[in-house]
Amino acid sequence: MNAKPTPLSGFPELLPAQRTVEREVIASLSRTFELHGFANIETRVVEPLDRLAKGGEIDKEIYVLRRLQAGEGEGDSGLGMHFDLTVPFARYVLENSGHLEFPFRRFQIQPAWRGERPQEGRYRQFTQADIDIVGQGELAFHHDVEVVRVMVEALDALPLPALSFQVNNRKLIQGFYRGLGIGDVTAAIRVIDKLDKLPPDAVAAQLVEQAGATPEQAERCLELATIRVADTSFVERVRALGVEDELLETGLAELAAVVEGCAGSVSDHVTVEANLRIARGLDYYTGTVLEIFMAGYERLKSVGGGGRYDALADDGRTTYPGVGVSFGVSRTLIPLLADGVLAGSRPVPSAVLVALADEESRGSSDAVAAALRSRGVACEVAASPQKFGKQIRYAERRGIPFVWFIGADGGHEVKDIRSGEQVPADPAAWTPPGEDLRPRIIRTTTEEQQ
Repeated sequence: MNAKPTPLSGFPELLPAQRTVEREVIASLSRTFELHGFANIETRVVEPLDRLAKGGEIDKEIYVLRRLQAGEGEGDSGLGMHFDLTVPFARYVLENSGHLEFPFRRFQIQPAWRGERPQEGRYRQFTQADIDIVGQGELAFHHDVEVVRVMVEALDALPLPALSFQVNNRKLIQGFYRGLGIGDVTAAIRVIDKLDKLPPDAVAAQLVEQAGATPEQAERCLELATIRVADTSFVERVRALGVEDELLETGLAELAAVVEGCAGSVSDHVTVEANLRIARGLDYYTGTVLEIFMAGYERLKSVGGGGRYDALADDGRTTYPGVGVSFGVSRTLIPLLADGVLAGSRPVPSAVLVALADEESRGSSDAVAAALRSRGVACEVAASPQKFGKQIRYAERRGIPFVWFIGADGGHEVKDIRSGEQVPADPAAWTPPGEDLRPRIIRTTTEEQQ
């Protein structure tokens, strides 16, 4: 007899009601993205290793493909599984540029794989939802404002705890550091990005050691990083620090435009703030940068992020600049499901169980089910002609809210097994209430998640 299988750490599998939540979230995100004209694509699971490892940040976490019976000395296939959706998208753009209309607007909701230590919010297999706009040769800045606003609207439509978009601009940071006279601006950005992990004193010391800053310059960098506001008042606060630089002024203007451009889409549920400590350590960001945080779940760090990259892809002749935002579907939902904050209203799509009086009448029950399905009502016929009480309990266990009965005289009645109400019904016209038509997300609310 085989032993019960042991779950694999880092590869989450959802129960049917939980999967309902994930599917509804993905459907809602897709609807919003499509409303804004983003086309859906899906890329292959594998990419050449030289392309995956190009950035160098997560080489140790890439899963490599190798045949089980590969010959001695054959090694790996030179292919690895993608660890995000940006690398495959960049390759997709280069491969298909002759068939795409630019600026190209795409959304992609797919799993990715990363060989890291599993923990809450971090998994070895996880689903991400990305939107990007990519240009050919150039991409106007107003698209930075647009992608942030679209993701704000997409997440505002979800029954999640309150979300905060923390936005900054790499030109602002680089211009400020350059205007200060710091020697290694790139190193300074990487160090400032550690502020959520290290105390300010330790970050200041690293700015001196690794970026060539003086203690006074390090102090000014930390002053910049403390500025966080939900309007454009940050512009005057930065200027009050007395640093002058042309790139700094460009960054201030761009960040102000993003904050102002999202003002009409923000709410109590989803906010947008200028937060001048956000740096995102990856070198390929060149302008707008952002991270998304969820109230009550600050321990997860960010649940999404993104920004502007002026060289998403380059074929030697043409550069393809882009701007995008990624939302961690698994990273966000799995902790919420585990905590009972979100749940599926039922584990099956069926709104109706058509009861079965005896095997001879299965054809009549099937006909009722067909009539309901023809109008979009999901249903199933009872598996066997047990006593009606047992059939009702079966529906109850499966979370099916209605049971349909066919009388000996051919009349039809439907019972709401939650309230006990039973009424005559016509299979060609009856539909359940809207909230029962399909499984939906149930949200419990607590004070800190408001």
